[in-house]
Formats: sequence, structure tokens, C-alpha cells
Amino acid sequence: MSYYAFALQESDDAFLALEFPDEFDFGAFLSTHPGRLDITSAGHTHTASLAVEVWDGLAPVQDTVAWEEQAEADFESVSGQVAVWSMSLGRLDDVITLADSGGSWRVRVSSAGRAEVKALAESEEHIKGVERYLVQFWPAGS
Repeated sequence: MSYYAFALQESDDAFLALEFPDEFDFGAFLSTHPGRLDITSAGHTHTASLAVEVWDGLAPVQDTVAWEEQAEADFESVSGQVAVWSMSLGRLDDVITLADSGGSWRVRVSSAGRAEVKALAESEEHIKGVERYLVQFWPAGS
């Protein structure tokens, strides 16, 4: 994680009007552009943990006590695959498969460890796994 930001973006970026990080909104935990989910971190430079779940129906609601931030949004995928993007590293190698083809999805992003990573950001030490994310996708209309 660097520059407080990362994104989940349609893997086939030929269909995107805006590619990450164009028009990133640093004031919002989760913001959207067509085919893109922008997520603002609480720490500048660190290694966060990201877990992704893809559900056939409505994803189970997460306990709000366990998460410092949560937000939901709609997401359209043309290819059925999503790539993770970092400000400093660009597109990461692994791809998240939502389906064999495109479709409409609902997504919930939950984050924990935000206050701790913000406090540690002032230190010179390498921070790894303090800030955690759970991203849940499920078909829209479920």
C-alpha cells in the first residue's frame, strides 16, 4: 500500500473510461468509477492484508464491531475478472475471478486495523498486515 490508496478494477481495462488512479477521491473510504472500486487506506506506506470472497447469493453481513470501516457499492465487470492496483506497484499479477463472463455485482468492503496503522505510519519501521480488508462480491439483485 502506498499513497493511502489501492483499487479493484475491471481486468480488461480497454472498457474503462478512467483507469486507476485517475480522479481518485482521497476523502472517501470507498468511491467508484465505472469498472473500478477505489479504496482509501489509513496508512501511507505499508503492506495491508486483502481477502476477497465471491458469493453466489447475498454475502453474509459482517459484524460492524469487528470492522472500523464498511461500505457497499455496485460494480460492473465486462470480463468477469478484477485486477488489484497499487499506487506504487501498478497492476498486481493475481486476478480475482467473479464469473466466466461479465455481469453486475454488489460489493462490500470492510476494513480493520485502521487506527493502529495510522498511528504506526509516523514510525520508520516496516508495517505488515496491521490494516486488513475483506471484500465480498455477490450478484446484483440477490
